[in-house]
Amino acid sequence: MNVLILGSGGREHALAWKISQSPLLDQLFIAPGNAGTATIGTNMPVNSNNFEGIKNLVLQKGIELVVVGPEEPLVNGISDFFRHDEQLSEIPVIGPSRQGAQLEGSKDFAKVFMLKNGIPTAAYHTFTASEIDAARLYLSNLKPPFVLKADGLAAGKGVVICNTLAEAEAELEDMMVKLRFGKASEKVIIEEFLEGIELSVFVITDGHSWKMLPVAKDYKRIGDFDSGPNTGGMGAVSPVPFASKELMDKIVERIIQPTIDGLKIENIDYKGFIFFGIMSVNGDPFVIEYNVRLGDPESEVIIPRINSDLLEIMLSLNQGTLRNYTIDADERVALAVMLVSAGYPGDYPKGLEITSLDKVSESLLFHAGTTIDKSDDTVVTSGGRVIAVTSMAETITEARKLSYKSANQIDFLGKTFRTDIGLDLMNKDDF
Repeated sequence: MNVLILGSGGREHALAWKISQSPLLDQLFIAPGNAGTATIGTNMPVNSNNFEGIKNLVLQKGIELVVVGPEEPLVNGISDFFRHDEQLSEIPVIGPSRQGAQLEGSKDFAKVFMLKNGIPTAAYHTFTASEIDAARLYLSNLKPPFVLKADGLAAGKGVVICNTLAEAEAELEDMMVKLRFGKASEKVIIEEFLEGIELSVFVITDGHSWKMLPVAKDYKRIGDFDSGPNTGGMGAVSPVPFASKELMDKIVERIIQPTIDGLKIENIDYKGFIFFGIMSVNGDPFVIEYNVRLGDPESEVIIPRINSDLLEIMLSLNQGTLRNYTIDADERVALAVMLVSAGYPGDYPKGLEITSLDKVSESLLFHAGTTIDKSDDTVVTSGGRVIAVTSMAETITEARKLSYKSANQIDFLGKTFRTDIGLDLMNKDDF
């Protein structure tokens, strides 16, 4: 069969890498893709938010399954677009309806959903710009640190944690009045700070049954030991030692099953992935956020650990037969180190040549922000996060050695990466 993946990041490269291994696949297309996906399938110069362009591509290439990588097309309603188009309605889309995508598209929607369905989450209040005085008063009654979240999509950077009240008030002004995140911060959620350890949990669902994917821990801040600004993600590890059976049982009982049940109760069409950003507080799980797709850079560590045919599992969603499948996971550790451009997550240069990619033999390279310079066919940077270097080994220690060896072999001007990925888990390295 012919498959189209929408997106251009590391998650999409990892999906393409996995789907390309399926015996069910005939042709693989990625729109728009990157220099990495070009080595696996055929890149097509169509933006993932250009629904008419995607329709033409699907009809021209005989596409039989569309896998939506990023969140924005889902929030914009691409699944609904396919379902309501006579020529596209029979083509399955991996991703929820526009309404289901609001779990990520609106943090306020997600919070209300969690409260209605008894899903544990941090205490919060939502404010609009006209309520900024009330928001300041609410802040003054909280203990630091303060958590401020833009309600809408902000490319993974809409969450700000402030250590002082003055800093929080300035950030509130920046988000709500100056619209630092554009329309995304027209509404701001002020949330209780939860102290604990984070865990990324993923399921795939056909709207009725669900299956757990490998769990992971990601590293969000730019600097070692979680210093500096928040980014889209600087690395990830899967599995993680603290994801005990006891904790995972609580997550299933208190969070995953109530989420699936809530979607059914509200008659929300949902066929795809759900990401649960979990904070474990003294062994009790709370939802920090939902994503309605696979995480990035978590995809670059969880997908290599999936032994099952992911394409076959995806096809079961439209047929409502997911319950008949099992997802087999490799027991080895996968560890990804993200190579980023100098200046990220602020302004950064593009078009810098990446060299020595062919020297890497012990790691998987998932391109996150690359393209091909057509003038000389060289691979150049096109994003802040450039390449995820993923290695698999029996222990975190071994996987770290391999990833950092490979990370040092690759070169581009201003290359930056964290040196501590997985280090906090080493004393629990009992896999």
